[in-house]
Amino acid sequence: MNLQSIINSLVSDTVNTSLPLFKPELVLCVTIVVMLLFRVLPLLDKVPPFLLALVGSVVALWSSLPLEGLSTWANLERQELFTGMLVYDSVTAYMKVFLMSFAVLFVVLSRLTGIADREDGQDYYSLVFGSIVGMCLMASSNHMLTLFLGIEMASVPSYVLAGIVKGRQRSSEAALKYCIYGAGTAGVMLYGISLLSGVLGSAHIPTMAQRLVEMDIPASLAAGEGVEPLIVLVLGGLMMGVGLAFKLSAIPFHFWCPDVFEGASAEVDGFLSVASKAAALALLLRVGLGLGYSPEAELAAVENRTEVTAIASAAEQATPPTIRLVADGVADELGEEAPGEISSPLTPIRKFFVTVVALIAIVTCTFGNLAAYGQTNIKRMLAYSTIAHAGFMMMPVAAAVSLAGHSTAEASDAVSAMLFYVAIYLFMNLGAFAIIAFLRNSMQSEEISDYAGLINKAPWLAVCMTVILFSLVGLPPLAGFWPKLRVLQALLAAGGPLLIAVLVTAALNTAISLVYYLRVAKTICIDSEPDTSRPVAIGFFPWAYVLVITLPVLIFGLLPNGIAAWAKQAADNLF
Repeated sequence: MNLQSIINSLVSDTVNTSLPLFKPELVLCVTIVVMLLFRVLPLLDKVPPFLLALVGSVVALWSSLPLEGLSTWANLERQELFTGMLVYDSVTAYMKVFLMSFAVLFVVLSRLTGIADREDGQDYYSLVFGSIVGMCLMASSNHMLTLFLGIEMASVPSYVLAGIVKGRQRSSEAALKYCIYGAGTAGVMLYGISLLSGVLGSAHIPTMAQRLVEMDIPASLAAGEGVEPLIVLVLGGLMMGVGLAFKLSAIPFHFWCPDVFEGASAEVDGFLSVASKAAALALLLRVGLGLGYSPEAELAAVENRTEVTAIASAAEQATPPTIRLVADGVADELGEEAPGEISSPLTPIRKFFVTVVALIAIVTCTFGNLAAYGQTNIKRMLAYSTIAHAGFMMMPVAAAVSLAGHSTAEASDAVSAMLFYVAIYLFMNLGAFAIIAFLRNSMQSEEISDYAGLINKAPWLAVCMTVILFSLVGLPPLAGFWPKLRVLQALLAAGGPLLIAVLVTAALNTAISLVYYLRVAKTICIDSEPDTSRPVAIGFFPWAYVLVITLPVLIFGLLPNGIAAWAKQAADNLF
């Protein structure tokens, strides 16, 4: 094959396969260019940027939907795009629909609160869309380069958004802290990626998994070889995890989160707490399953187990006892894994990933809930709540990677629990921050104490906020109950001492979170109004927006099967 043939093949693949599946990101990019052009061209600068942003986000949402409907996610074939840099499968499609739906809701929220009604409205929406494009790259990464680029594309606009409110010292401080922490973690992560790619000789994630299979870490260690590369792999993996932990605001890389959430506007907080976390979770899942699970390796392990079992069975019928002893010894060696798990060259990778993620999830969830208890600022309290929920959503990822070695059906259930959680979390957290933004505009306060007696001043708004808070706890019959139940079921199915400890921690933290959420609900619904309280005036459209966001929390609590089925179909096609 000559050079011209290679170029023609690449062009054909890009035009016919990659670009059609990359339409949502392209629509957002075109929208950014159009908004910036309209700003500088005469007469066109009078077109409201909100209108352009709304049209662009709606078209992006439409283009992200599978051609034959949401029910066809299970039939989507896995395709590598742009010569293996990205991957398109059912989880990618699910996350794109999620992110584009969030984009539509966020654009409307920004218009209703007035944060984008300034001379820099085009810049605001351009930053939001640019960050969402990066999040789409994170969710579909199939290469270490796009992994890093996706995280940075999502992060850099977020630094600016954190300080978008001009003239506020806290907003500027929040942006500076966010930027400094982000730059530091990006450098560490990039060095970790270079170590992994250098040892394995590739940055393409499926190829890296194949190289790990060829290394056969258990056999190398048994022979007393391969210790140095293994140390480098461990260091590289931990350093790459720094970047993922930063995006998830996981312990110990959470320090930026409370300060940034308190200093930034409530709208930006909603953006960071929902879209950013969802994309980071999808990327964590990609890395865990991409490097820790290989269908070919698992199939080879099954065939090996079958062959050894046949030898052992034949030995049982053999007369010489020596043969039986040898066969039993081989079978015992294979039986050192967890019940039902089949040993493969990737088993140590899975165990390392599960151990690290599970321990971080335990600490993150517990710390977030305990730290939220003493907060007096509602945004700072929800920042720690976001940290706790990030820990909770990391738990099914650990369960999925653990289960992938011996039961892909149960691993699929764990992935669907995470996807289900992310979808419900959109309505809960975005609804909470939307209410905070509307109350800020009316009351000029974000202190919990100033919400006292809100039930008397804005009863329906108080009811919506209370419903969302109880759903964040996970109380039935609200929507937040079902994803938490699915997470606990996934952890129980995974078993093992560590994941059972994660299960117990998750249950205890659900009870702990009830305390500080209930305290806010008590302030809103029971406490009397302070003498200095201001009247609350919420217009029709903000009230309608809150209602639209809150209704799914009630509807999916009573009828969860629809969205749960979509999540399950998206997860089933991953294995």
